[in-house]
Amino acid sequence: MNTIRVVRGVGTAPTEMASYDAALAAANIHNYNLVAVSSVVPADATVEEVDVAPDLGPAGNRLTVVQARETTSTPGERVVAGLGWATGPGPGLFYEASGGDEASVREAILEGLDAGRDLRDWEFDDEQVALTSAEHDGEGYTTVVTVAAYGQSDSLF
Repeated sequence: MNTIRVVRGVGTAPTEMASYDAALAAANIHNYNLVAVSSVVPADATVEEVDVAPDLGPAGNRLTVVQARETTSTPGERVVAGLGWATGPGPGLFYEASGGDEASVREAILEGLDAGRDLRDWEFDDEQVALTSAEHDGEGYTTVVTVAAYGQSDSLF
């Protein structure tokens, strides 16, 4: 069985990209080249939330992901990034959203999952949401990520 791991991270750094890298490091997926896909869960996959990703292969490899991300440099501003997933005995769906408050991000995720289910003739029997949030302390940038990492990484060459 193939496993998709949902991980979260928060990072603060002097630049926007460095804060993103720090958030990925907090989730232990910073050493991979992330390749985003459009959010379908393969029928033979399981989705599980973990604190941080385990070793998924050598540094520099390609890692397939669905990703939600939000960054701010505004002191005191809250950022939220979330993923929701609906699964069943066959294929499933991810839906990602981000913003400034948990309620609106959760609502957008649930509305997206509903719309996605309406487009498909699949059976869904489980639905979950994972949110990552942080308030910016005023130094540099703060980024939050919630990422679904598909299986192991693979070589770019």
